[in-house]
Amino acid sequence: MKTPLCNVFRMVSALLLTNALSTAADPSPTKAKPEAGSRAEVKKGADWTFTPDPSLPNVLILGDSISIGYTLQVRALLQGKANVYRPTSPDGTKPVNCSGTTSGVKGVDQWLSGHKWSVIHFNWGLHDLKHVASPGSSQNTNSANDPVQATVEEYSRNLEAIATKLQATGARLIFATTTPVAPGTTNPLREVDAPGRYNAAALKIMQARDIAVDDLFAFCEPQLDKLQLPKNVHFTPAGSQALATQVAKAIEAELTASPK
Repeated sequence: MKTPLCNVFRMVSALLLTNALSTAADPSPTKAKPEAGSRAEVKKGADWTFTPDPSLPNVLILGDSISIGYTLQVRALLQGKANVYRPTSPDGTKPVNCSGTTSGVKGVDQWLSGHKWSVIHFNWGLHDLKHVASPGSSQNTNSANDPVQATVEEYSRNLEAIATKLQATGARLIFATTTPVAPGTTNPLREVDAPGRYNAAALKIMQARDIAVDDLFAFCEPQLDKLQLPKNVHFTPAGSQALATQVAKAIEAELTASPK
């Protein structure tokens, strides 16, 4: 039996009205979608477990998803020279994102426990400078009117506290500058000029504490179109590999340096 044309019109009108009401009812139009993360971070099947060599020095990498994207490659590049670790789940099968300095202050004691570290390569910044629903939260937004997770002043205080914990281990430390933000980056919103401001604050701390710096921002900036995803802070597989090569060089230089 054919549906009368008037009934078809009624059904179409009802669907259009339902969609309109659903859109109008959204109370948070500036709320960002969950952050996608780097391809390396979300890649399934990556094997994060490994058997350390007790005769080799232990290296710890601390950082967010950018560092997750290069940790396994750094481990491969330093095979036979160091045991390369990063925070992982209790069973060692999944990487842990160290997030912003607010989380870093809370988690650093746990991340440092369990091993004697020869070198620690660390970074915080991209989570601190992103826009969130309320200060210190992880509820991402796309609104410039919303606060950042941690202001430069808060970031500096947190980073000072973290650096104090790291230096207490006796390890040689390397701070990695925060990598660039591509124009148009959203989900969450991050401003292009923000890494420069946070890096400037971090570099003052590192200089005062005589901590080595791996300037990943300067390394990436001239070749962002080759390394980074558009409108994003994350990197292509080739970009993560390039970062890994740079990080491995910085770590190896500290491993072979004369004692301070």
